[in-house]
Amino acid sequence: MADAGIDQAAVSDADVGHVIVAARNEADRIAATVEALQEAFNGAIVIVADDGSDDETGGIAGRAGAIVVGGGQHLGKGGAASLAAERALKDGAPRPGAVVLLADADLAESAARLAPLARAVAQGDADIAVAIFASRVGGGFGLALGFAHWAIKRRCGLDTGAPISGQRALSYRALAAVTPFHSGFGMEIGMTVDAVRAGFTVKEVELNLAHRATGKSLRGFIHRGRQLKDFLKVFWRTRKPGLAGA
Repeated sequence: MADAGIDQAAVSDADVGHVIVAARNEADRIAATVEALQEAFNGAIVIVADDGSDDETGGIAGRAGAIVVGGGQHLGKGGAASLAAERALKDGAPRPGAVVLLADADLAESAARLAPLARAVAQGDADIAVAIFASRVGGGFGLALGFAHWAIKRRCGLDTGAPISGQRALSYRALAAVTPFHSGFGMEIGMTVDAVRAGFTVKEVELNLAHRATGKSLRGFIHRGRQLKDFLKVFWRTRKPGLAGA
């Protein structure tokens, strides 16, 4: 499903209005991520959703030039990102055709490579563009990822290659339709299901990105266990009332 044929040239400054970065305890990478986004999308408003970090994530992001929301309470990824999305929607699109980017805080310098996502939406190829990492780094045995793929296909029929990728571009209209996001790590699954059910189109784009990988470590398995728990919750919440087995 990935589309590597989109022009890889950087999008013009006019294409991206807001960038939403969900972050928790990313003090070592958040500055590089914010600075890469600002350089790649000059003029875009970068909003960092600080999910109650225990370190200096919020302060560092602010000093790097981002608007910081949240920070006082751990709301989970979806809850924190919803605060940033609400801010972006309140501001509104700065110009016709502008799009919103979503990025994870641990992309660091590779965040500058998200331009093709914005281009896909700005050109009208899709309402939502999702990044597939060209090279897989780390990960476990695929249980959580496999469930996410199955859950989306079961709920809305879409066959995805990167069901939980946090790197996305959306039109402001699509963002309004999927905000507030589903809670926790179920954010991306719920967003995709809600968008497809609302009639929006989703396209996946292969990009050369880098992020922090947990791998097959105890910490990694604990993280993926938390993900799977949230995935199960969003699968239940996105069932269609009145339909047995939905």
